[in-house]
Amino acid sequence: MATISDVARAAGVSASTVSYVLSGRRPISAETRARVQAAIAELRYHPHAGARALASSRTSVLALVVPLRADVNVPVIMQFVTAVVTAARTHNHDVLLLTMDEGTAGLERVAGSTMVDALILMDVERQDVRLPALRRLKQPSVLIGVPDDPDGIACIDLDFAATARECLRHLAGHGHRRVALVGPTPAVYQRGTSYADRFLGGFIEAAAEFGVRAVARSCEPGGDGVRACLAGIDAELPDVTALVVHNEEALLPLLDELRIRGRRVPTDVSVVAVCPRDVAVAQPVRLTSADIPAHEVGTLAVEMAMGLLAGRAAPTTRLLAPTLVERDSCAAPR
Repeated sequence: MATISDVARAAGVSASTVSYVLSGRRPISAETRARVQAAIAELRYHPHAGARALASSRTSVLALVVPLRADVNVPVIMQFVTAVVTAARTHNHDVLLLTMDEGTAGLERVAGSTMVDALILMDVERQDVRLPALRRLKQPSVLIGVPDDPDGIACIDLDFAATARECLRHLAGHGHRRVALVGPTPAVYQRGTSYADRFLGGFIEAAAEFGVRAVARSCEPGGDGVRACLAGIDAELPDVTALVVHNEEALLPLLDELRIRGRRVPTDVSVVAVCPRDVAVAQPVRLTSADIPAHEVGTLAVEMAMGLLAGRAAPTTRLLAPTLVERDSCAAPR
C-alpha cells in the first residue's frame, strides 16, 4: 500500500507538500498540486482519514444542508448537490448531507461533534433563523442565497434582481408592455425565501423602469394551480402578451394549458423561463430562459469554503450576473 512518502517521491516534492495539498492548509501552486494529485491517482494512495483528522484537526468533510420538502423541485436541487459533491472531491473532501428539517439543532450537533470542516447551506431565507447559530460556530459557513443581513458569513448566488430585470428588458425589447410573473408557490413567499423575494422586487422595479404594466402571481404546481394562476392574471391584467415563469414545476402544465386555450407560443403569448438550461430545452417549445447556474454556484460555494478554511479569504457576498438565452418562445406581440 502506497504511503505519503511514496507520493512525495513520485511527485518530486516533500511529504509536507503532499500533506498541504491534501489538507488545503497552505496555498500550493497549481502546477505542484497537479503533480501531487497525479501521483496520488497513479499510486492509488488513500490517506487514513482518522490519522489525518487527528494530525490536522480536519475531517475532510463538508456539510451540505439541502431543502427536501414538497414545494421544491428536487431535480434542480440535485444539480446543486452534484456540483458541490464534485467540487468537494477535487479538494479531497467528502460531503455530509443534512436536511432543512434538522434546523439549528442539526447544525450545532454536527459542528459540535467536529464531524465537518465547513458548512454549505441552501434555501436561505431573508430573516434566516440559522444565522445566529452559524455565527457562533467555529467552522466557517457558506450560504447559497443571501439573507437581509449576511454580515460575517460568505454568500454565493445568482443575482435574482438583475435576472428579473434582464427578463423584462428582453420582453420590452420585443415590444411587450403587458407582462405577468408566474412565481413560486405561496409557501415560498410566506417563508421569506431570499431568491424569490429578490426576483419579485427586481421584477417590480424593472417593470417601472421599462414602462411595462405588470402583475405577479404565485402558482401552485400542477394543472389546477396553473389554471388558478392564469385566471388571477387575466382578472388583474387582461390581454397579457408575455409571461415570465419563475417556477420550474409550473412550466409543463402552463404550456399545456396555453395550448388547450388556443394561445400559441410565441405567436399569441411569449414565455421567458427562469430555470436550468436543460429544463428550458426539454419543454414542448424550446424556451427562452435566464439560466439557473447550479453547477457554477455549487462549485463556487465549495471554493469559498476552502478559501475560508485556508485563511485565504474573508466572508463576502458574491452575486453572479444573469445569462439569458433566446430560443423559440419569444416574439413581438400581435
